[in-house]
Amino acid sequence: MRYSTHCGVSCAIRRILLFFMRMITQDEVQAVLSQMILSHSGWRGIFAADGGEESKTKKIGAARQAIAEGAAAVFADYLRGLGGGKGKPLILVGRDTRPTGGAIARAMIPVLRGRGCRVRYAEVAAAPEIMAWARGPRAKASGFIYISASHNPIGHNGFKFGLTDGGVLPAQEMAKLGERLPRSITEFLIRKSSFLHVTPSCPQDSGTPWLIKKRAYNAYLRFSAEVAWGDNPGIADALKRGIAERPLGVCCDFNGSARCVSIDKKFFHRLGIQFKAINDRPGAIAHRIVPEGESLDPCRDFLEEQHCRDSAFALGYVPDCDGDRGNLVIWDSTLQKARALEAQEVFALVCIAELAQLAWNGTPAPKIAVAVNDPTSLRIDRIAEAFGARVFRAEVGEANVVGLARRLREKEGYTVRILGEGSNGGNITHPSAVRDPLHTALAIAKLLSLRAESGNTAFGKPGLFELWCNASGQAGKYHDDFDLADIIASLPPFTTTGAYSPEAALQVATADHGALKRRYQAVFLREWEARKNDLKTKYGIYDWDAAAYNGMEERKSVTDFGEAGRGGLKICFYGAGGKADGKAIASIWMRGSATERAFRVIADAEGSDPRAERDLIEWQKRMTEEADRS
Repeated sequence: MRYSTHCGVSCAIRRILLFFMRMITQDEVQAVLSQMILSHSGWRGIFAADGGEESKTKKIGAARQAIAEGAAAVFADYLRGLGGGKGKPLILVGRDTRPTGGAIARAMIPVLRGRGCRVRYAEVAAAPEIMAWARGPRAKASGFIYISASHNPIGHNGFKFGLTDGGVLPAQEMAKLGERLPRSITEFLIRKSSFLHVTPSCPQDSGTPWLIKKRAYNAYLRFSAEVAWGDNPGIADALKRGIAERPLGVCCDFNGSARCVSIDKKFFHRLGIQFKAINDRPGAIAHRIVPEGESLDPCRDFLEEQHCRDSAFALGYVPDCDGDRGNLVIWDSTLQKARALEAQEVFALVCIAELAQLAWNGTPAPKIAVAVNDPTSLRIDRIAEAFGARVFRAEVGEANVVGLARRLREKEGYTVRILGEGSNGGNITHPSAVRDPLHTALAIAKLLSLRAESGNTAFGKPGLFELWCNASGQAGKYHDDFDLADIIASLPPFTTTGAYSPEAALQVATADHGALKRRYQAVFLREWEARKNDLKTKYGIYDWDAAAYNGMEERKSVTDFGEAGRGGLKICFYGAGGKADGKAIASIWMRGSATERAFRVIADAEGSDPRAERDLIEWQKRMTEEADRS
């Protein structure tokens, strides 16, 4: 609000009025800020002005605008600090299709320019698109801001910040920004409340919005090819030949997400893959954003419809609002219907595809690794073992897994092509540093279509699925006419609690999660003594070991469960060989979410019989709830 110096109100009264307005605004801002979650994955909260989680209003209100302005100032100052205060950092900005995204961008961009930064705003763009653009040499960017709340409800929004490595800032850097945010907001409110304050006038950057969006789009298209083929572009030609011989169709329920205006259709068509989509108008969000459970039903039904018309359609995917993750539906020839895959199944299939591609390329096995989050199923350990690879785990959080993979490459000399968060199906394929449903679907396409070619093998080699069958001791399961159901049947059998299933989410009253885990330790040790004979008889569990996960660090055999703090705590169970053979057969896990107000628990058990997982998850819930009450 701006006051005229000729308004007839005395300066003293005006200063008093402004003072009280400022105090009220600060209180309002603090009330909103206190409800936000500031994590290493991004800053999120309800941005709809009416406070509704499912609100479709485009308005954000004064308090949330102040938070957006403060966040922009913090990041601009951070980038200028990295550059020693010299030059004008170039910040790339994009958003998903939430109703409040435009208002947040309009709040942030003038602040970025006023702090001495140049800005290129691509408007609606998928998160992997902005990140691919930022890392591209043609952009000459200093960093990016992506406006999104990922899979949270439609009334939520927030920010992700990154530099030019194609991923979000590391956890320690995000923590620094979070510490500066409240002060930045206060300083900004004080300046804005002054009737002498004038928003700096900064020239618009060259290029129309259409041209800026085109730059982001083309950068993502180029980079996705680099990710897909790795160091061997010959794979693309072999894949095209395989698809020409056995046509493949993919469908998508965009659910009004930012992927509606991204590269998906063009990328698949270039490979000869047929592509059909529903809910493909940006912002027309038709159902719950998180691509889990019932949110996959429309895509499942659409895939069935397409498969009935053309049997080539075998796969569908559903992205979240910012388009950096997506889970799959498949045509299951065994059931003769379409069905949704569990998130852990999706990640397992992608791991097989990418590890088999490394074997196809002839990459030496002794230094291959897979980086995953701590609740990822032990199934991945079995897959990695077949290909001579090692599995390393970090705490939940994309930045943690990306940072771990980077450390394994740079410090320990590992090849880490595939990484991600198996608990939500989110795979990251190097050199990308962000989850991407395009690469998820493409990995399945490679498994299906990179086969031994008619007359001879591709470059003298068997196809990816045949390589997996041979490596895992299942050569007898391979046949030339395999389909996706055959590939899934070859997965190491594990039953795992879905991260977004009702059984996985608890509400705990204890704010100190380290203290909660110490109390849980006492409960677990008592329960173990009472149940160990029963667990041995029923499930072949003889021993256990506890591990704590904080950021990129994994500490096994912890004697104080409280060391996990707000990070992950995982108890692995071992068979008759005990811990000595190093092969866990089941696990239970816990951690408070950093992006939602939930405390999650997961159980994972080897075998197809769901009773072990059901027993373990119910046991885990009872022990956690008792620890919370005590």
